[in-house]
Amino acid sequence: MKKLFLLLFAITFAFTNAQTKGFYENVQKKNVSRVLDDLNAYAASADFKNYFDLFAEESTFIGTDASEIWNKKEFMAYAKPHFDKGKAWSFKSLKRDITFSKDGKYAWFDELLETQMKICRGSGVLEKIGNTWKIRQYILSMTIPNEVSNDVIKIKSELETKKIEELKK
Repeated sequence: MKKLFLLLFAITFAFTNAQTKGFYENVQKKNVSRVLDDLNAYAASADFKNYFDLFAEESTFIGTDASEIWNKKEFMAYAKPHFDKGKAWSFKSLKRDITFSKDGKYAWFDELLETQMKICRGSGVLEKIGNTWKIRQYILSMTIPNEVSNDVIKIKSELETKKIEELKK
């Protein structure tokens, strides 16, 4: 009887622990999604302060151009004139995946976005600092359908050949 009780206790504990972990992860996914949704909303409404409050102090933004690798201050300087116009950019998440580190302190995301550039991909890392999720790295890239990739390569070839040579120096 004692063995049966211990077995039932172990099964109940494992089941409850798995449910708690699943619940916690779902809550955290919602919290991370809220940060990313707010990021898009703040850009669309040109809310400069709240937009950049979502980034960690030591964060990186990587844009679509090979030269666009900015720390937070550099990205703020780049973005300020766009926000000052009353509307920075408008992105809407179409599909989003979020994964967490085992310790729950980091979240990786990738998403497809509807933008003025058509479909783009946003990806990056958030860190839980205290009880708040902050963006540590954000990477924006344009998607290129395979059917037109050769055409795109031809268009950008001259410009990027020069950039490759610069980077090799």
